Amino acid sequence: MTKTMQAIVLDGIKESLILKKIPVPDLERGEALVRVRAASFNRRDWWIQQGQYAGLKFPIVLGSDGAGIVESVGGEAHEGWVGKEVIINPSLAWGDSQGAQQKTFSILGLPHDGTFAEYVRVSVANLHEKPRHLSFEEAAALPLGGLTAYRALFSRAGLEAGQNVLVMGAGGGVATFTLQWAVQAGATVYVTSSTMAKIERAVALGAEGGVLYNHDNWAQQLQELAGGFDVIVDSALGDAFAHHLDLAKPGGKIVFFGGTAGDLPPLNGRKIFWKQLSLLGTTMGSPADFANMLDFVNRHSIKPVIDSVHPLKHAEIALRKMDTSAQFGKIVLRVE
Repeated sequence: MTKTMQAIVLDGIKESLILKKIPVPDLERGEALVRVRAASFNRRDWWIQQGQYAGLKFPIVLGSDGAGIVESVGGEAHEGWVGKEVIINPSLAWGDSQGAQQKTFSILGLPHDGTFAEYVRVSVANLHEKPRHLSFEEAAALPLGGLTAYRALFSRAGLEAGQNVLVMGAGGGVATFTLQWAVQAGATVYVTSSTMAKIERAVALGAEGGVLYNHDNWAQQLQELAGGFDVIVDSALGDAFAHHLDLAKPGGKIVFFGGTAGDLPPLNGRKIFWKQLSLLGTTMGSPADFANMLDFVNRHSIKPVIDSVHPLKHAEIALRKMDTSAQFGKIVLRVE
């Protein structure tokens, strides 16, 4: 008889997330079956549900982030993992280059079934021991957002202590990790956000201050607050991106990913070359980035910011918080 498990399944564009029984995946050599204890949402899951993401396929078990206990492995060489508490690196088949991912790269949760289930199948190479100071819920909040923020700040922008950093959109998962990482690295951090309550939360996490990005003169306010920035991290793009050329200090680095507000606007190339600015695209991170991120978290005993925790069966209710970007930090699912 085929063994089954409970999983959250998306059957089509703009369909609700539904709890279903599906088969437990079979393992191949070098793979592990992880009993998921907690998983968390990313904006990616929201975009997939809306049908605005590349490579859509249905039905799909969403979820890139997860932590749990290794139930079994394919092949005797990896039996030492069985029973271990683990965190999963969702960056699949990155390749050998630290500079960029190879063509076969993908992210757990599409096209491969993800972590919103009682069990998930992943390569043993993507397993890491769960940081001991983190609960399963905290560990599950970490992977995708923490990895993206770490690569953006350190591998791409080369952040150094004492630099001024601007984080756009504080409250979102990656932006909140970016704030935490930069503060721990000794940077002076300013943020933008949609509400004063979120800016106050950011200040409580170590930000120097912030402004509302829905104000017409937000860029001028930041200029008056900080004078300029060595590193700017942006996941929204859109028309506001053009202001970064003025906000960046000479030699400054502007790192970007995502694009929730649209494409890049027309940019004044003269400002870019005269100020010696670097525009740096980034996506997820390499295996080395993930290992270095975990080392950073362990050394500084950092805990991810969790907005809320929900039972697996309430996944659709939990995801609706993203409709209005009401969350601050990560939305987590507890898998009983």
